[in-house]
Amino acid sequence: MSFDVICFDCDSTLSKIEGIDELAGRVGLGEAMAKLTDAAMNGEVPLEAVYEQRLSLIRPDRGSIEWLGDVYIERIVDGVKEVFETLSAQNKELHIISGGIRQAILPLAKCLGLAETQVHAVDIYFNEDGSYRDYDRNSPLARSGGKAEVCKRLLKPESSMVMIGDGKTDMEAKQAGAVVVGFGGVVDRQVVRELADFYSAEPSLVSVLAHVL
Repeated sequence: MSFDVICFDCDSTLSKIEGIDELAGRVGLGEAMAKLTDAAMNGEVPLEAVYEQRLSLIRPDRGSIEWLGDVYIERIVDGVKEVFETLSAQNKELHIISGGIRQAILPLAKCLGLAETQVHAVDIYFNEDGSYRDYDRNSPLARSGGKAEVCKRLLKPESSMVMIGDGKTDMEAKQAGAVVVGFGGVVDRQVVRELADFYSAEPSLVSVLAHVL
């Protein structure tokens, strides 16, 4: 079947990185953070249990977020630009829905031709000197079940939606009536293989087009 609204996760789906782990690596906390991220993505712990913990330990400043924006683009997954060009040419409504940091994802979205209104992620706040202050604690994307909330908001009664991602949080889109395509081209997770309606472990994102068009 063909979908009107096509949503993508960002980390390990559009880019080969987990943004929070990259930020952690910059301050010498890489290994500990990677374990927390993996536990959340595999559904072993709820996202909200690790979200605040990770950011309060890393405390990313404005410069780090700008750096991360560049890394997202440098490490883009094979085939992503082709996928977005193909879908845009067919007038599909495209969105990025991510538990990542919105300011870091926006440059990648811009590269792919998306407006800022098509990027749903977690804002972080800085002090005047650019140091870390806090994150948007009201964002549904900083907790489990948040992707389903965002999908519900985007899904109009007469339209059909698909969500593409690598983690258990992406599978939550089913609760909103979306079809889910698991993408294991960067990280192959057993839980996603089991829960997704369709699954691709090919390294190129082009492999998902067969399931969304």
